[in-house]
Amino acid sequence: MITVARFSLPLDAQIARSKLESEGIPAFVTDEHTINMQWLYSNALGGVRVQVPDVFADDAIDILRMDYSSALIEQQGVDLPVCSKCGSNNLEPLTRGKKMAFIVFLFFNFPLWPFKRQVKCLDCGAISNLNP
Repeated sequence: MITVARFSLPLDAQIARSKLESEGIPAFVTDEHTINMQWLYSNALGGVRVQVPDVFADDAIDILRMDYSSALIEQQGVDLPVCSKCGSNNLEPLTRGKKMAFIVFLFFNFPLWPFKRQVKCLDCGAISNLNP
């Protein structure tokens, strides 16, 4: 078995597995239940893994790399967020404060530290807040 994808959340791994199986590729999700029971183990275990037999690995990676976001945006008519500095829409999500929330969780067994959801422009490097 070859790992073709890793996810932080089991739900995302199940979606990838379903996509692969709909294309005729047998796929399996590993470490799903461990991470469901203790989500803090996700980074330590390398996330929830989607695995396929060796002969299907290249096809599975190609299928999972397909990007349907432009078709979805066209269908839904959603306005994409743009960088406030350069106007690019080449953005990636960025979450600040997760490390401190994890440390506080270890001491108090409750995540008391707030974290911010932001976006980072991959073209100019600017970081801005994500509008709710």
